[in-house]
Amino acid sequence: MAAGTALPQEPGRARQWSVPIEGMTCASCVGRVEKALAGVPGVSGVSVNIATERAQLDTDASVALDTIVDAVKRAGYAVTQDSITLDVQGMTCASCVSRVEKALQRVPGVAKASVNLATQTATVGGVGLEADALIAAISKAGYEAAPHSDDTDQVARRSPGLSEISAVVICALLAVPLVVPMAAQALGTQVMLPISVQFALSTLVQFVFGARFYTAAYRAVRAKAGNMDLLVALGTSAAYGLSVYEMVAHPGDMSHLYFEASAVVITLVRFGKWLEMRAKHKTMAAIQALNALRPATARVRTGGEDRDTPVSQVRLGDLVIVRPGERMPVDGVILEGQSELDESLITGESLPVFKQIHDTVVTGSIVANGYLVVRTAAVGADTMLSQIVRLVESAQAEKAPIQRLVDKVSAVFVPVILGIALLTFIGWMFFNGNVEAAVLNAVAVLVIACPCALGLATPAAIMAGTGVAAQHGVLIKNAEALELAHRMSVVAFDKTGTLTEGKPSLAVFEVDHVSRQAALQLAASIQQASEHPLARAIIEAAKAEGVSLRPVSDAQAMPGQGIRATVDQLDLFIGSDRWLSGRGAEPGVGSGVSSGVDRNAGSVAEPADDRAAKHLEPSPELRVAAERALESGLTVSWLVETAPQSRVLALMAFGDAIKPSAGEAIRGLTAMGIKTVLLTGDNRHSAQRIATQLGITEVHAEVLPEDKARVISALRGGNAVVGMVGDGINDAPALAAADVGIAMSTGTDVAMHAAGLTLMRGDPKLIADAIDISRRTYAKIRQNLFWAFFYNLVGIPLAAFGLLSPMAAGAAMAFSSVSVISNALLLRTWRPKRTTDRANP
Repeated sequence: MAAGTALPQEPGRARQWSVPIEGMTCASCVGRVEKALAGVPGVSGVSVNIATERAQLDTDASVALDTIVDAVKRAGYAVTQDSITLDVQGMTCASCVSRVEKALQRVPGVAKASVNLATQTATVGGVGLEADALIAAISKAGYEAAPHSDDTDQVARRSPGLSEISAVVICALLAVPLVVPMAAQALGTQVMLPISVQFALSTLVQFVFGARFYTAAYRAVRAKAGNMDLLVALGTSAAYGLSVYEMVAHPGDMSHLYFEASAVVITLVRFGKWLEMRAKHKTMAAIQALNALRPATARVRTGGEDRDTPVSQVRLGDLVIVRPGERMPVDGVILEGQSELDESLITGESLPVFKQIHDTVVTGSIVANGYLVVRTAAVGADTMLSQIVRLVESAQAEKAPIQRLVDKVSAVFVPVILGIALLTFIGWMFFNGNVEAAVLNAVAVLVIACPCALGLATPAAIMAGTGVAAQHGVLIKNAEALELAHRMSVVAFDKTGTLTEGKPSLAVFEVDHVSRQAALQLAASIQQASEHPLARAIIEAAKAEGVSLRPVSDAQAMPGQGIRATVDQLDLFIGSDRWLSGRGAEPGVGSGVSSGVDRNAGSVAEPADDRAAKHLEPSPELRVAAERALESGLTVSWLVETAPQSRVLALMAFGDAIKPSAGEAIRGLTAMGIKTVLLTGDNRHSAQRIATQLGITEVHAEVLPEDKARVISALRGGNAVVGMVGDGINDAPALAAADVGIAMSTGTDVAMHAAGLTLMRGDPKLIADAIDISRRTYAKIRQNLFWAFFYNLVGIPLAAFGLLSPMAAGAAMAFSSVSVISNALLLRTWRPKRTTDRANP
């Protein structure tokens, strides 16, 4: 059995569930979960096992997975949900998508199913999912499925092959002789093929090259549903059947034969599907380009000897040799050598990036010059390249919220068209009693109605948009973020690492009571476990002055306040102005909060002990130095001894340069009509200096990490769509609270997981690019949906009133999907704009 599942039962009978629970730690947790689940209507038995972290439930058939998940959430715990992606074959239109989704949603344990017509994939989420059960459900619905493969060969197999175009060509060669007499007659020439030849040619087209439509239509009918194939099969069969009837009823009379109509419709539809396949293949170009960056082998150094080894056999810690002109086969750290690397297809950065010893490198980048020895840090699915591919594929497989309207229409599309065709037949019979006219006009209705364009309108645009965005360094995690980003009216920025370089240096270090070397040793020792930029600045300063670090114990980070630890039996604290002021001090620098806290530490409540002194006062000299530093826009922190004595030992002030592109980024957003806000935990003086230089008018400084989300919520008032840009753990709540979270890939993984957009290089100009591609993608979605609906709204009445022949209807239907995808493919020409152009996107 899988990680958790609903055991299959016969319909209408009781169900047994095995649900994995996260977060239980003791017997009281078990009791709370059991009580919550027992209270769900329809649950007859509950047993929770903390050892296996599972809940076993007996329920009636009315209990759904969502109800169980909600009950567990209300109890304060979570249900582990799985996700499976399947490749689905045989889908031809939006109605197929709807049917596959409904089939998957009926499988026990499925919470969500999303099917994408463009990628031919189904993404299923739920509890204890089993691929075999999902594949069986899809098969029962009339389609074929298999576990998804992201192998490059698999993508290639989906491309239109020679066999498909060969079939189209042969089909066309058989149909052309049937059309020539019509064309000749229009020119005043009588050229008629013998009836037997017309019958033979049309029969070959109808039942050999049109067999796929009958097969798919049969599967649809067997599943009690309809699709495009059913419409084509019924329409062409009606035209073919009418011709056979006339051939038998009126031998020798060729004026009432319509063999060419059925043959041409089948030819045009197959040609249109081939063009559609080619166009869809092009929308996958970004994924193919990324997959192609993965080298098959790596040169691994073992025992002083370099050997070519399949990448799948490379292990963490292996030494990999990369020569000039070669692609990096792994993620790792450079141990020897230096070189410029081309990372353009990964980060969107067009210029080579210089790398040297201790720098990180990523899979797929090209070594321009130099010889590198790299220690492997990640291989295979764990590399940044693989994560990028998964993110792009995930975004392409998801549905945008606007797609819900299309799904509702698609669910009833085929039955409605069948009804309209029947009414068309009855109406023409009532109007003139001409069976031939009634049949042909009903056939035209069946043929021209195309749910394909509706099904492809949104996913084709999303695939093209997310693909071109990834090529230029913007990763879009989901379709919802793409759709919201185009309406963004406010962008809030964190400061450190987002608008500034995130590489501060120790600009001022003033001491009291102890020597400079002793104070620097204590401060650097406390910070040696931290990854915060200010911590690194202190450590770098200590190294530069040759100061050694001391062992540390009881280190504890307190976001928004500081970090405490014990060094050489001294209880020490590196704290912000807020923390110092809370101890009764009046440092003369206000109550601003510095950034001298560990951004990569979790939120830890300040322990209720008396280690921290209750009354601390900096010396007048330190107070003056702090005021001077703040006036210069520096960030201030304090080194304090809390036991055995209570005294301020040092003032530390840090400077961080503004990123060269930050000013252009803010101007670009302003030109697009987007308001910019600075949201930082740093002191007000430093924040205001940065804001003034960049042209940001609204500043929220001295904000604790837990308060950032509340500021974002306030900014969202008045129907504003707010984006939050950050790079640290302390930004994660704000990123999640924003309508669109935007993370810098130069920051922490937590920030990137919380964000809907990730910028692959630390360039704030990419934010305007992300919004621009979002606007253009959404514009393409609206254009595609408009033309898909407009096409059907205009075409169906024309066919019903006898203004379109079946052949014209077939041609229009065949090219409708192609036009939608071709319009989406125009997004591939998108390029980042210059700032001066952004006012008119």
